[in-house]
Amino acid sequence: MAVEEMEQLVLGLGDQLRWAADVEAPAPIEVPGGLLIVGMGGSGISGDLVSVLASVPVTVHKGYGLPAWVSNRPPAMIALSYSGNTEETLSAVEEARDLGLTPGVVTAGGALGELAVGNGWPHIIVPGGLQPRAALGYMMGSLLRLVEDSVDLKPGDFSAAADLVDQLTGGLGRDLATDLAAGLRDRIPVIYGTNGLTSPVAQRWKTQINENAKWPAWWNTMPELDHNEIVSWTSLSTLTRRHVGIIALRDDSESSRVEARYNLTARLTGSDVAWVGEVWAQGVSRLERILSLCAMGDLVSLELARAGSIDPMAVPEIETLKQLLAEEPL
Repeated sequence: MAVEEMEQLVLGLGDQLRWAADVEAPAPIEVPGGLLIVGMGGSGISGDLVSVLASVPVTVHKGYGLPAWVSNRPPAMIALSYSGNTEETLSAVEEARDLGLTPGVVTAGGALGELAVGNGWPHIIVPGGLQPRAALGYMMGSLLRLVEDSVDLKPGDFSAAADLVDQLTGGLGRDLATDLAAGLRDRIPVIYGTNGLTSPVAQRWKTQINENAKWPAWWNTMPELDHNEIVSWTSLSTLTRRHVGIIALRDDSESSRVEARYNLTARLTGSDVAWVGEVWAQGVSRLERILSLCAMGDLVSLELARAGSIDPMAVPEIETLKQLLAEEPL
C-alpha cells in the first residue's frame, strides 16, 4: 500500500502545475544581474530545474549561509523550503536579511512562511501535507511564477506540461518504467544527463531513487564525464558489469557532438558496465521536456520500490538525523 500512496502523489504532478499556473502570485521579481536560489533536497531541486529555463544567470546554493560573493554583488534571491523549517535555508535567509536583501519565498509554511509574511517579502504559500519530493509541481511552478519575466516560458506551457505528465504517469510511461526498473534489478543506477536541459533531471532521478526506493544511485553529466568517469569502469569490471546500470537521459536539442559522445562512450565502456537504456524527453517546450523526464524518473523509482517491497514514503534516517542535529549545541 505504501507504493500506491506515493504513486497517487506522483499522479498529482499535473494538477500541481495547474495550481501553480492559476495561483495569485506577486509581481515577478526583477532579476537585473542574476538570481540566487537557495534550497535543499526535494525543494532545492526546483532551483536546479528552473536554472536551465532562465534567461539570466542563476546560482543554486545548497548549504548554510550564503556564498561569499553575495555581500559584494547582492543578487535577487529566492528561498525554497517546502516545510519552511529547513535549517540550512533558514540560515541563508537570516544572513540575507542581515545584508538588507529581500528574498522571495516559496514554502508551505513553517518558520520561513512566517518570515515571509511578517516581513512582507514576495512569496507563494503552497498546499502542505506532502513529502517535499512529491511537491515538485507546486514548488517548481511557484518558483517559475515568481521569476516568470526571466524564464523561457510561453502562454500554454504550464497546461501543455501538465497534460503531458498526466499522460505519462497515467499509463503512457508505465511500460518503459517497468522495463528500466527490470534492467536495474540488482544494479546501482548511474544516471547520465547532458550539460544543459537534462543534467538537473539526472540529479532528480538520482535523489528520487535514493528516497523512494532506498537505493544507492549516482548521476553525472555529458560531456564532462568523458574527461574522467569514462576510464573508471575497467578496474572493477567484474563487479560493475553485473551490478551497475547506466541510464542516459536524452533530448533532441543536444548537439551532434554530444550524440557522438554518447554512442562512442557506450561502445568503449559497454563490456565493463551495463547500459540499461535511454529515456528521451517528450514535448515541445523546454518545460514539457524537462518535466516529461522528471515524471519518468518518478515512475522508475516507484517500480524499484515495488520490486524491493520498499516503503517510498518513509525516510527514517533523514528524520532521525534531524532529531539528532536538534540535540547538538549550536
